[in-house]
Amino acid sequence: MTTSTNPILSIDRGARRRLGLLLGALAIVAVACGGGATASPGATPSDGAGTPGASATPAAPSPTPAPPVELTVGLGYIPSVQFAQFYLAEQEGYYREAGLEVTFLNKIDPELVTLVGQGAVDVGVADGTSVITAVSQGIPVRYIFTVYADFPSIVFAKASSGISATTDLADRKIGIPGRFGSSWIQLQVLLDGVGLTPDAVEIVPFPDFGQRAALEQGVVDAATGFVNNEPVRLEFAGTPTVVLTLPDEDQLPGNGLIAGQATLDGPKADAIRAFVAATRRATEEIVADPEKGLGAAIARIPELESEREIQLEIMKATIATWQNDNTAANGIGAVDAAAWERSIDVMSALPDSPVARVVTAAECVDTTFGAE
Repeated sequence: MTTSTNPILSIDRGARRRLGLLLGALAIVAVACGGGATASPGATPSDGAGTPGASATPAAPSPTPAPPVELTVGLGYIPSVQFAQFYLAEQEGYYREAGLEVTFLNKIDPELVTLVGQGAVDVGVADGTSVITAVSQGIPVRYIFTVYADFPSIVFAKASSGISATTDLADRKIGIPGRFGSSWIQLQVLLDGVGLTPDAVEIVPFPDFGQRAALEQGVVDAATGFVNNEPVRLEFAGTPTVVLTLPDEDQLPGNGLIAGQATLDGPKADAIRAFVAATRRATEEIVADPEKGLGAAIARIPELESEREIQLEIMKATIATWQNDNTAANGIGAVDAAAWERSIDVMSALPDSPVARVVTAAECVDTTFGAE
């Protein structure tokens, strides 16, 4: 009987051991190189730390926060305490929380209305009578939030002048900046309400707004101004003052926030709403605490600290103009469309009317942006 000999079996024990180790190493290399191998069904994958049950998918990176929306906001020509709500909203971070980066600039009213209509300025503070005039001339702006609920333009005089009512202005010298703007409109409406015309008084222009000084020096008997400025300063200095304001039925729209129609229809519409809401928040805080508004104004305009006491009185007088029956019923900043219709009629009927064509309140205001 012939016996077959297995070559592997005939190798000595040490050689067999070395051969086994070599074959094992080759098997490990084969597994390592087989990158396409799939784990068997039901196998539990592990994370990099070897924790059973953890997902093998890398965690998604945190989303990058959206950059803030830049808004250019035009205020009045001179920085002052009357813009305290805007300063406070910026300093307290209300605009930043709303996703906004706000840049303030100061411009005179006519220039600002034009820039807003062109979209060069996103939001501005402008007189309501300027908006009516601009819209009648084809400038596409809308009034979206009421700042001065009561028209701030007034006629004032020293109590010692003997002037106590509008009828007493007949044949008196009245100082005004010129035959333009809200003060000129207000004076015409005021006189018309008692059956007088500008011809019944002597108009004395002060192009550099020196009418208060002229009144103090006795150059004029009365002057146009603002309820939260000249009369407050005269009273603070110890001069009893008479203030003549428009009757309720002839009230005109005061200063408020305006924006161009293209801006309101464009990608910044939500940013405008957020700006209005943040501004309202700051306004309400100042109504509750006038000192807070004064502090914000001084932080922005440090030189106001030198006359802190009078500035606080101006702040309080300004706050009073922010509120009336309409805001009490509908909230700070509410736009009274019916009052606008009435104002358009009043302005259109003036002998020296700035209204180029008949307009409606719907063309001038947008009540949706200031709604709470």
